[in-house]
Formats: sequence, C-alpha cells, structure tokens
Amino acid sequence: MDEDSVVVRSRAIIASALDWKQAHATFDDAVAGLKVELRGKRPEHYPHSAWELVEHLRRAQADLLEFMTNASYAPPKWPDTYWPIESEPPTAKAWDESIAAVQRDRQTIKELATRPTLDITAAIPWGDGQTYLRTILVAIDHAAYHVGQLIAVRILLGAWPAA
Repeated sequence: MDEDSVVVRSRAIIASALDWKQAHATFDDAVAGLKVELRGKRPEHYPHSAWELVEHLRRAQADLLEFMTNASYAPPKWPDTYWPIESEPPTAKAWDESIAAVQRDRQTIKELATRPTLDITAAIPWGDGQTYLRTILVAIDHAAYHVGQLIAVRILLGAWPAA
C-alpha cells in the first residue's frame, strides 16, 4: 500500500471515530426517542440533565470547529458559555435544533479530517501549538465522554435503552 493510500485510510478512520458504533453507542443513539418530559430532568445525585449535556456538547463542539476554521477565532468565556443556564430546554424545537447542530458540526469536522488539502498534523496557524489532528481528537474524546453521561442519565431515569 502506498503512502497516499495510508494517509487517506487514516483520515477516514479518524473521521469515522466521530460517530462510529463499533466501540460504543453513538450520540444519535443516546438522544433517540427521549421523552420530552425527561429531557430537562436531573436524576437524583447526578449533576446534569440530558438537555445540559446535549447543549454543552453542541457548544463545545462548535467552539472546536470554530477554532479550526476561523482565523479570527476568539475563545468564549469558560465555563459560562459552554453550559446552558437552565436544566430544561426552553422548547422542543430548541432540543431538536441543538441535536441537529451537533450532527451538522460533527459532519463538518469529518469533512475537515478527510480534506486532502489540509495537513491535519499541521499546527493551526492562529492557535498556540494545537494541531488539527489534536483538535479533532479532542472533539472525538469529548463527545464520547458526554455520550456516556447521556446514557447514564437515561439509565438513571429508566429511559435506556431507547424505545
């Protein structure tokens, strides 16, 4: 196998890690079919509701994507802008929009990972040493962590597996 083929295959594997099913449930699995009345409910002795986790994941993933694609990037204030204030989504539409944004940004990150003209091992020019690969891996790791939390919330609420 030539070096170009290895690079293309490696990029595809990295991109697929954003939503693969081999190792664990996906974000899409974790949010599927969750009843409206449970979306903002915090289980006893658990710090977050499903809404808080979905919205946090959306905000953090959007920030990572913005960092990789915007030369004028300015980081939002941590932790204030990374977490919603309320434990419940303001509307059912807000829930749907947050999920759609996670899926859309995930797809854009996958496209970045597989873009042949982007050296994913290069430092992001406006960063302070972070590479595209490192930032994509952070997105993968962050999503996996919070998907696990979403499933834990659903288990504690008696709503897992998804119906």
